[in-house]
Amino acid sequence: MKNKSIHNRRTFLTQAATVIGGFMIVPRHVLGGKNAFGELYKAPSDKINLGFIGTGKQGRGLSNSFLNTNEIHITAISEVYKAKAELMIERVKDQYAKNPNLGSCPEIGVYKDYRELLSRKDIDGVVIATPDHQHAVMSVRAAEAGKDIFCEKPLALTVKEGRAMVNAARKHKRVFQTGSMQRSWPEFRQAAEIVRNGYLGDIKHIKVNIGKPPVKYNLPEESIPEGLDWKLWLGPNEYAPFNAELAPPTSKDVFPNWRLYSEFGGGMVTDWGAHMFDIVQWALDMDDSGPESFTPPNGKDIQHLTIKYKNGITMTHEPWDWNNAIHFIGSEGELKVGRRKIETTPVSLATKVIGQNEKHVYKSENHYTDFLQAIRNRTKPICDVEIGHRTSSLCNIANIAYQLNRPLVWNPKKEIFKGDKEADGLLGRKLNGEWGVKI
Repeated sequence: MKNKSIHNRRTFLTQAATVIGGFMIVPRHVLGGKNAFGELYKAPSDKINLGFIGTGKQGRGLSNSFLNTNEIHITAISEVYKAKAELMIERVKDQYAKNPNLGSCPEIGVYKDYRELLSRKDIDGVVIATPDHQHAVMSVRAAEAGKDIFCEKPLALTVKEGRAMVNAARKHKRVFQTGSMQRSWPEFRQAAEIVRNGYLGDIKHIKVNIGKPPVKYNLPEESIPEGLDWKLWLGPNEYAPFNAELAPPTSKDVFPNWRLYSEFGGGMVTDWGAHMFDIVQWALDMDDSGPESFTPPNGKDIQHLTIKYKNGITMTHEPWDWNNAIHFIGSEGELKVGRRKIETTPVSLATKVIGQNEKHVYKSENHYTDFLQAIRNRTKPICDVEIGHRTSSLCNIANIAYQLNRPLVWNPKKEIFKGDKEADGLLGRKLNGEWGVKI
């Protein structure tokens, strides 16, 4: 085993090196040492220590995805529901037991208050898989604590919270991956490159089929189950009565319905929109910007929420044949894309090999290894925080248009509406003093 390990190490160093005039130049991140910010690089042979904040259904799924990279240890978890913390520990230990190549299972710290997890110096990064209303406060505090961040999508509950996440990541020089994993899937990368290279001609219109906007929380109060700290679950929010739809017991292996209520999520407009609108933004090369107008349906000439970019491209939130999917309509062709399927007119475009000298987007084949590689190299991952913020902003503004039921003109550079103070007032929300952060 020792000789094999030495061989693998030498092979990696050889592959990672650049040979110039007989001398082998090895990148600094391969050997370790400090980067330009005075931080220690992680050598490829080093495991990255991750802490998981939120261990419900999504968090447990992410733990499997990260452990399968064989590049991390799960060093600590934070969970406000005791039964879910216990299930997470059980699942992680089982993963280590079934996969000897993961090494020995570390002692996993368990914390109810995520701030205690963030205070640990041995944790390199955190995976945030909580309800949306907690994303911003947790991410900002994680950045301040010097942790790199993988945060689930939709990135933020409000536009101002998303911008605060970007600002914190930049200020503290953190690697920040948004969990929009479709960017690491081949069918969506193919769609983006077909559009960017003009194979559909000029894009005239885009249809995005996702679900409805959120409603106000209206569920009846139920008894808080033993082992759930409801105050910590609410975090920065005002008090709301408990209902199991928000935090179902471990006996129900379902995604919770907090996402349907505006106090905690953005309905399907953000939940699925953060995936599908994200691919539209990517394909249109709008990752640092966004649309400029949002017009809700009026029951007359406008049947669906209509979103318009400065270049004249329009996009509607409307049902069509595929659920949770996108339909690009161009002057010379069409493209439909959803998870694990892509169809084009002409048909040959679906498998078109994009030439070496044509336009290409960032290529990632695994969203989790991409994040870990960015940590090692101190580079931006495929779905950097700014990208996640711009996509969640699009979704959140769509919900504001639905709520106010009037056309809105948006300035993506200044991130304010034109002449609409009421709409501007919905770009943020009040966070309580104990758990909130400055937005």
